[in-house]
Order: sequence, then C-alpha cells, then structure tokens
Amino acid sequence: MARHTESVCRLCRREGAKLFLKGTRCYTKKCSFERRPTPPGQHGVRRRKVGDFGLQLREKQKIRRVYGVLERQFRNYFIDAENRPGVTGESLLRHLELRLDNVVYRMGFATSRAQARQLVNHGHVTVNGRKVDIPSYQVKPADVLAIKDATRKNTHVEGAWQTAAGRGRPAWISAAAAEMSATITGLPTREDVDRSINEQLIVELYSK
Repeated sequence: MARHTESVCRLCRREGAKLFLKGTRCYTKKCSFERRPTPPGQHGVRRRKVGDFGLQLREKQKIRRVYGVLERQFRNYFIDAENRPGVTGESLLRHLELRLDNVVYRMGFATSRAQARQLVNHGHVTVNGRKVDIPSYQVKPADVLAIKDATRKNTHVEGAWQTAAGRGRPAWISAAAAEMSATITGLPTREDVDRSINEQLIVELYSK
C-alpha cells in the first residue's frame, strides 16, 4: 500500500494547522508548525488569494492527511456516506473515526495515528479476542479492543497508555486501565470530532 514517506511536519505547514501527525513532538516546542507556521517552499511566505475551490480542496486534503487515507479510499468513504441516511458529512466523519487504526489511537495505545497503524499492521491489536491487522477495519459498538499480552510491556505502548488520559478519550470509548483494553460503547458523534474540521466543504467539493 502506498504511504507518505517524507516529512509529515511539512503537511501541517501546508494545511496551515497542527494535524498532530508526530505524536508527542506536536505537544512540545520542537513542533515545526510552531516554529515555522508558513507553507513549505521558498514562496510560502507570500500571501495567496484562495477561492472556494481552493478552500474545499485544502479541507479535503487536511482530513485525508489527519486520518492517513489515500484519495481513492477517501472518495469511497464519501460515496458510502452519501448513500446512507442522515447527514453526509457526519456519516463520512463517523466512517473515519471507526477505522481500527484511529480507534487504537483514540484509545491511547499510540501517540499518533501512524504509530497506531503500525501496531495494527504488525498484529499487536485484537478485536474481541482475535487478531486484526487491517487498519481500515470498521469497528462496531460492543467490540472489545486490546493489546496482545506480549506487547503490553513495550515502552512506546506503555508510555502512550499512561499519558492517554491527558490527551483525552472520546465518550464512545470506555477504557479498562488494568487490562489495557477498551470497549466501544456507542457511535462517535459530531461533537467527538475536531471542531476545526469543516466537513461541509468536502460535501460541496464532491457534489460538483
């Protein structure tokens, strides 16, 4: 599968917002966006007039990069959300939030979605007692997610789990600290997703 192999800090600068792609580094003074908030490149400091299409495109790219989803997969999520009853934008965000790699990050097993995806790819995560190594796997309410026993003593996993409460967990996840596991107690709502995301711009972009 294709993946981004260059500096992810450039992505934050390009989108003009902190996307928290580097885990704990994003919360320190070493964060590249804090030091250089301008877009990358020699022309990054120039003012550019952005039209409606530009705003819509940038919002789509920002969400894609936050969740680590490729273009075709993201469009398939949108088509599925469009065919479901309810608000299309909220349904799209719900799809993204219920991805296994995102849920592992939200639970606190990793400090970034990239780290969470690596845990899933390497088979360190179980769903209802069974190993699942597909990052795009859609988690459902009542599912129980856990880290394998042999992985619980990993310094990265242990450190992320101990600091998870400070980063905050959404209301639809109930964590059991002693077992290093969590249960999906419901579906994510719009209030559980970053308020800086404007999903309506994406709906307008794909509706043209």
